[in-house]
Amino acid sequence: MIRAVMVINTQGKHRLAKFYDFQPVEKQQELIRSIYGVLCSRAENVSNFIEADSIFGPDTRLVYKHFATLYFVFVFDSCENELAMLDLIQVFVETLDRCFKNVCELDIVFNFNKMHTILDEIVVGGQVMETSSEEVMKAVDEITKLEKSSNAISIVPKSISGRQGR
Repeated sequence: MIRAVMVINTQGKHRLAKFYDFQPVEKQQELIRSIYGVLCSRAENVSNFIEADSIFGPDTRLVYKHFATLYFVFVFDSCENELAMLDLIQVFVETLDRCFKNVCELDIVFNFNKMHTILDEIVVGGQVMETSSEEVMKAVDEITKLEKSSNAISIVPKSISGRQGR
């Protein structure tokens, strides 16, 4: 099971933190700081796999990828395959790239709802639901269309909706 997904910039600010098992906010912040401390102290030429027992408790692993100014981190237990998690990070990043046309940190900051939507299409409740970037994009496009049509319906002039304007 995936226990957490995080996107942290190189200054230690989290841009996404989604925990799939309950953690109080203070504990979440502590975990993010601990993970950032480990990531920023690692050399570029070492493995992207880390035993996270000391951070998250027994039987926990962490996989990360560093793209530009962002670390993409998946925390999971031994039921998941490390290479599959690394591939899932790739799917997540590819989907963000397709959605934002070469994603950067500002895209994530200003479009956090869309990033959460993408992640929710890939992982639900700590379980992997979709591994195809193309299928995730289809679902995200459909959600975007529904949101736009919903917004169009809610912006109906008062005179049309039955109320008399003055």
